[in-house]
Amino acid sequence: MITYFQAIIMGLLQGVTELFPVSSLGHSVLFPSLFGWHDLARAQAAPESFFLAFVVALHVGTALALVGVFWKDWVRIISAFFRSVAKRKVETSDERLAWLLVIATIPAGILGVLLEHELRVVFAKPLAASIFLIVNGGILATGERLRRRAEVQAVAMKHGLNPDAEGRRLDTMEFKEAGVIGVAQTGALLAGISRSGITMVAGLLRGLDHEDAARFSFLLATPIILAAGLYKIPDLMGTLGDGVRGQALVGGLFAALAAFVSVKFLLKYFETRTLTPFAIYCVVFGSAMVIRFA
Repeated sequence: MITYFQAIIMGLLQGVTELFPVSSLGHSVLFPSLFGWHDLARAQAAPESFFLAFVVALHVGTALALVGVFWKDWVRIISAFFRSVAKRKVETSDERLAWLLVIATIPAGILGVLLEHELRVVFAKPLAASIFLIVNGGILATGERLRRRAEVQAVAMKHGLNPDAEGRRLDTMEFKEAGVIGVAQTGALLAGISRSGITMVAGLLRGLDHEDAARFSFLLATPIILAAGLYKIPDLMGTLGDGVRGQALVGGLFAALAAFVSVKFLLKYFETRTLTPFAIYCVVFGSAMVIRFA
């Protein structure tokens, strides 16, 4: 089973790494093995286990923290969504953002339901997670390099922006572009690939600046993470949750706290900075873990 100390550590780890572009799933696979928590390490790759029930609370806690940070945005977005449905047309930037989020959520939602369990069983191993973490670093670094190329600059210039001075506004995105970003984030079903990272890269390659790419990533993560948690609530309430519900509550609370602090920090960070430090971290840490677990 899982102790309360382990629950706190895993909660903090989830809350930070879900939003930092470094893969929460990858770190949740690697850290138990690093700490010698072999019961947790084995449970992650099992078809059914107490750990999978425990993770439900971490997802819900993280999502609730995101709702807390962006609650004003979500009030506007949800109101705009129903307003546009009633009018049967999209007129305002909030209405457009609402539909961008809906469209981008669909691919991850469908593939998550179909493949998440199978991919976790196959790839929730330390060596695989280490390799994918290196791949994640490569994705972040490549995204930073490519975003300045002519195609991305052309997208920005098409919308009347100076690509070297400011990014494209989020509300100028087309619906098909949101679909592309939604498909891209399904890569996060693999342990080691970051949902927030791959979503940000997809946004950057469509001409968004780092701040808007991060904001869109966090908004998009909210319904997906919350749905992933709520979808598996029966696991936590059923026999798999026996003996871990108290730990799950504590872990969820610490995940919420860590996520709240993380998103506040990252929103400020991406006003002026890039994904490069996270790319370096993923490559260095992933390489060290390959050596450790090879």
